[in-house]
Amino acid sequence: MAKSLAAPVGRLYPRRVTARQVSSQAGPAHPRIRRQGLDPADSSVVRDLTVRAFGADEGPVVADLVEALQASDAYGGLSFVAERGGGPVGHTMLTRSWVDAAAALVDVLVLSPLSVAPEHQGSGIGRALVAEAIAAADAEGWPAVFLEGDPGYYGRLGFERASERGFSRPSVRIPDAAFQVVTLTAHQPWMAGALVYADRFWAFDCVGLR
Repeated sequence: MAKSLAAPVGRLYPRRVTARQVSSQAGPAHPRIRRQGLDPADSSVVRDLTVRAFGADEGPVVADLVEALQASDAYGGLSFVAERGGGPVGHTMLTRSWVDAAAALVDVLVLSPLSVAPEHQGSGIGRALVAEAIAAADAEGWPAVFLEGDPGYYGRLGFERASERGFSRPSVRIPDAAFQVVTLTAHQPWMAGALVYADRFWAFDCVGLR
């Protein structure tokens, strides 16, 4: 994929952060964030947002990936829809992958994709979605959240270069600077090693730059 699945809007920040720290950066025009429902109509909303955010060429593939991930055992309901003015304007989700640490395989989360309706990009929607996702991950006891994306944007949201925390990329097609992580309360120093993506990312060839 020519675009990072982490952010069609494009856009690091070192060290461990807390959910409160990220949330406090969400900006004054904070939208309403809710969990994606089980209603098929909500799935259609998410698909439409994804296609519009990623564009006609990449959007359908990314939307198919979302649906495949949500139908897999990598999905645990951590999917978030942003609303402003009563209508949906953004979406992101977290799915389970692993870190292949020396002592044990560690369940972690991957944030992908982050989709914001084109007319609302640059207005704090993505920031609010990421803050909500990180807070939910921390509350559920996950140790880390990974993504592929622009370090200039995600650094302001609590993410840092993952290689500097002892993690290695799941593909050499992911630029080192774009491979990012935020470690959460449950993270321990021994939890380091290679990130192993869930198989749906490989099946849809949605890893790194192609």
